[in-house]
Amino acid sequence: MQPATDKPVDSKDLAIGILSTTAAILLVGLLILNTRPEPAWADGMTTTGGGYVVTVGSATPDEEYVYVLNSPAERLIAYRFNSSNQQIEVAQGIDLSELRAGAAGQPTSPQRGRRPGSRGRRP
Repeated sequence: MQPATDKPVDSKDLAIGILSTTAAILLVGLLILNTRPEPAWADGMTTTGGGYVVTVGSATPDEEYVYVLNSPAERLIAYRFNSSNQQIEVAQGIDLSELRAGAAGQPTSPQRGRRPGSRGRRP
């Protein structure tokens, strides 16, 4: 049996130890990043069924919306996910028949601020 020798640590051994420790830490970090599940992104997905069309979208990175088009009732409803209380809320509902009537030139409500025949002149 050989006696234990107390060899001083030289710069080569110290560098090899530091590089080996750094490589081990980087390997663990790489494994952690590659084994995490990817988030599910549904932005831009659309599906139909019966008289309904459902699509999703986002206005900002923090706000996501689900748009439901009810074709027989001619109504579009936007739902928003409220992350503070983890609930889905109605953001806005639009009656498409009113939009169609407005696009066809049929006024949905009387115009205000002008008398008929005044051509925009003020008295």
